[in-house]
Amino acid sequence: MTASASAAGPAGVRRRLSAFLFRRRRLKLSLLLLPPLGWIVVVYIAALAVLLLTSLWVEDELSGRILHTFTLDNFRQLWDDPTNRTITRNTLGMAIAVTITDALLAFPLAYYMVRLASPRMRALLFVGVLMPLWSSYLIKAYTWRLITAYDGPLNWALGKIGLGPYHIAYSYTAMWLAFSYMWLPYMVLPVYAALERVPASFLEASSDLGGRAWITFRKVIWPLALPGIAAGSIFTFSLTLGDYVLPDLVGGNNHDFIGNVIFRFQGVAQNVPYAAAFACVPVVIVIAYLMLMKRLGAFEAL
Repeated sequence: MTASASAAGPAGVRRRLSAFLFRRRRLKLSLLLLPPLGWIVVVYIAALAVLLLTSLWVEDELSGRILHTFTLDNFRQLWDDPTNRTITRNTLGMAIAVTITDALLAFPLAYYMVRLASPRMRALLFVGVLMPLWSSYLIKAYTWRLITAYDGPLNWALGKIGLGPYHIAYSYTAMWLAFSYMWLPYMVLPVYAALERVPASFLEASSDLGGRAWITFRKVIWPLALPGIAAGSIFTFSLTLGDYVLPDLVGGNNHDFIGNVIFRFQGVAQNVPYAAAFACVPVVIVIAYLMLMKRLGAFEAL
């Protein structure tokens, strides 16, 4: 009897706890959300707070020690140095170029998958889109370094058809091609999800009312697909803006982007406060970009 009572004890406690939480739905929801919210607060929000706090410190030029005195000297130095503005402009331009390229590539592919492809072909295309995500980031970066080399496969193929070779190794063009390939799946999937939610009856109604293909695209498809494009652009834009490995590998360490400059100040120069101040620049840019994409309905398509 003692064994049965001890076995029934935990079960009884679980039943009473379940009944207690059933009557208090808000408490149950709070307990479910507490672990992920705690993780977000500790890992993301606290990390951003520490980043901002560190950017307000300053490094002593003589001793190299970090002085915990609050000052805006790091931000003034960032603003006054024209080199930093050039680096920010080049990084921002690359992020915009990659985002536009991926949008132009992803939209027709996603539209074909949704409206024209057979179920078997759609499955094969999904595997093709997701397959690059299964391999290592470094392997893909080194592969694009070889592809864009002067004696690489790209120039070999262009030479066979009389269009090459091109000297794009360690250039902005090489980085643009590599970035566009890297982040294309992150654009295809949100655009596919947005186009899948466009009812076929809308397209039929446009056709019945005399709307040509361009009018249907501009008046029906594009407005409904825009939130998906905006959602995908959040990934392509922010991932390009903060990357520092690919500019070194594919760009050959010949082009300064925000990410590798921050790494250089933090790792080589050991000027952590200045690196933290520079790291605030992409954070501000991404926040402004998210606000713009929110107005386009991007969060509804995520």
